[in-house]
Amino acid sequence: MRDERTYSGFVALVGKPNVGKSTLLNVMLGVKVAPISPKPQTTRKRVRGVYTEGNRQIVFVDTPGWHEAADALSEYMLRQITEALAEVNAVVWLVDLRHPPTPEDGLVARALRPLKGQVPILLVGNKVDAARYPEDAMRAYAELLPGLETRMISAQEERDARAIREELLALLPEGPFFYPENYAKGDQSAEEWAAEIVREEAMKRLKEELPYTIATKTEEMSPRENGVFYIRVIIYVERENHKPILIGAGGRMLREIGAAARKQLEVFLARKVYLELEVRVYPNWRKDPEALRELGYV
Repeated sequence: MRDERTYSGFVALVGKPNVGKSTLLNVMLGVKVAPISPKPQTTRKRVRGVYTEGNRQIVFVDTPGWHEAADALSEYMLRQITEALAEVNAVVWLVDLRHPPTPEDGLVARALRPLKGQVPILLVGNKVDAARYPEDAMRAYAELLPGLETRMISAQEERDARAIREELLALLPEGPFFYPENYAKGDQSAEEWAAEIVREEAMKRLKEELPYTIATKTEEMSPRENGVFYIRVIIYVERENHKPILIGAGGRMLREIGAAARKQLEVFLARKVYLELEVRVYPNWRKDPEALRELGYV
C-alpha cells in the first residue's frame, strides 16, 4: 500500500565563511540558487532552496559564514544565521578539512550547543579531496561539540552531495509540504538574483578589501519588444577612489563583470539579456542600518 503521508522540514547549512555551504546546496539541488566565489562572506542573506522527492520535501537554508561582527552588515548577517537556526528540523555544520579548527569554528559550535539533542546535527567535513590529514582534522572538529554524527565529503562531487541529501530526507518529520511539488528551486526574486549574480562576478575579480565593500541592487528589469530582457544593476562602493578600480582602465573590469553576469542571467532567464551596469558611491553603507534596508538587507 502506498504511503500517502508527507514528510517535510527545514535544514540549515551553517559554518564559518568559505567552507563550501553554497556549493553543497547548489549541488544537492542540481541547480544554482546561491552565489559562489573564492572570497569569504559571498553569502550575505540566508537563501532557501527547495528539494522535493516523492512524499518528502527539504527546505534548505543556506546561511552567511559565521564571523565576529564588525559593522551593521555583519550584525545583519549573524542575525540571518540565528533566525535560520530558530526554525530548523536539522542542521548541517560544514567545516574545512584542509585546516584545523579556528576561533570562528568555535563560535559555530557554541551557537549549535543549545540545539544538540533537540534536532539532528550532522558535522560534515568538506574538501576531503584536498586535505592532507582529513581524519586528524575531523577528530579536532568533532571535539568542539562531541557526540555528533560525522561525514567527510567533497561538496563539488555529486555523489557525495547526493548521499548527504538522502540522509537528510530520511530525518524529516511527518508534515505537509511548505512549497508546491513543482516549486522553483530557490526563493529569491529575479531582481534579487540578478543583483547577486553581478555581485558574485565582481567579487571573483576584485582584490584586497574592495570585494567586501560593494553592494548591488537591480533598478530595472523588463522585457523589450525585440525579445531581449533589459536589466539595469547598480553597483555601490563606499569611497570615490573605489570607482576607478571597479570600472578598470577604459572600463575593462566593468565590461568583464557584465559579460560574465550576462551569461549566467541568460541561462537563468532562458532568453537574451541586455545588462547595463552603473557604479555609484554610497559612503559607509555597511555601517548604516538605513542604508542596509535601502539595499535590500531587511
